[in-house]
Amino acid sequence: MAASPSITIVVPTFREVESLPHLLGRIANVRKQHDLDLDVLIMDDSSNDGSVELVNLRGESWVQIMVRTSDRGLSAAVLDGLRRARSDVLVCMDADLSHPPEALPDMLRKLADGADFVVGSRYIDGGSTSDDWGFLRWLNSRVATMLARPLVNIRDPMAGYFALARTTFESGRDFSPIGYKIALELIIKCRCERAVEIPIHFEDRQFGQSKLSFKQQLLYLRHIRRLYIYKFGVWTQLIQFLVVGGMGAVVNLGVLTLLVMTRVPVRVSVASAIFVSMCFNFVLNRRFSFSFARCGPWLKQFVRFIGASSAGALLNYACTLAMLNYVPSLSPQLAAMIGIIAGTGVNFAASRYLVFRAAHVRVRMNAKP
Repeated sequence: MAASPSITIVVPTFREVESLPHLLGRIANVRKQHDLDLDVLIMDDSSNDGSVELVNLRGESWVQIMVRTSDRGLSAAVLDGLRRARSDVLVCMDADLSHPPEALPDMLRKLADGADFVVGSRYIDGGSTSDDWGFLRWLNSRVATMLARPLVNIRDPMAGYFALARTTFESGRDFSPIGYKIALELIIKCRCERAVEIPIHFEDRQFGQSKLSFKQQLLYLRHIRRLYIYKFGVWTQLIQFLVVGGMGAVVNLGVLTLLVMTRVPVRVSVASAIFVSMCFNFVLNRRFSFSFARCGPWLKQFVRFIGASSAGALLNYACTLAMLNYVPSLSPQLAAMIGIIAGTGVNFAASRYLVFRAAHVRVRMNAKP
């Protein structure tokens, strides 16, 4: 990277006209004090709140605003801005004054020292948040952070204030973010191996209203799931399969208990419980564990699922009856659990490689995960 790199700060906005004068004023001070070759690219999602007029009235040649009318959303706006920027260093910063522009020189130094991604962090030594964060907001942030930690080796993977070289960004592939946490997407898809953090004080917004809604939090969960699948592949599918299998085991045991209590013969009870849980597992595995195959014909997949899982089901059935035969004192439920464990590996292999293979479906670009 050049000794004095050019810098573009991408600022995604939606109805932030009250905050923009304060943000641009602080950026101007940093730009002047440190003699930075810096420009700002505001990506506005059709706010219609006077933001365009404000920027034009200020007349600063290093500030540009672009109004987006399609594919709106924070992550899409940031990606659009990063693609349009031609500077050596790309920075993303929120418009609501929560991210201090004064931390930018420290971020540039980290990049110059060899980091490939720099995050302004609340959760390392020296980092902090405003005192008026309520318990629920704090808890929400911590849970979201905990979910993301296995994906990246930084303490604040939820940060929206970050910097990276344009060459690093251009090396990324398959960007498909949803929601509002674009940094995670970039660290993983750009294969950043030297992501580092600098401490910042995260200030609560002073103007306007927060855009964080329950819908955005649900989108974050979908985004996290996508990234787990992208990074860990078949292991993520196995974990989801095991979670679904655990829920199926509860269904199996519930049906078995109900049938035994109504004096249905044990052999019939075991077989019926297995079939009901197989139907339950098919629905959830098609929706979650192997969601890439959800566009395929469900009836055809169901027949394949039942057929392919027959080996696991027979193994489950045989193990359960064998345990009841050789250990008469064993309860049917415990024997069924042993049978379920025995059949799980066979069922996963059959589901992954016979029923829900990607080759069985033609993936639609607008299919939901």
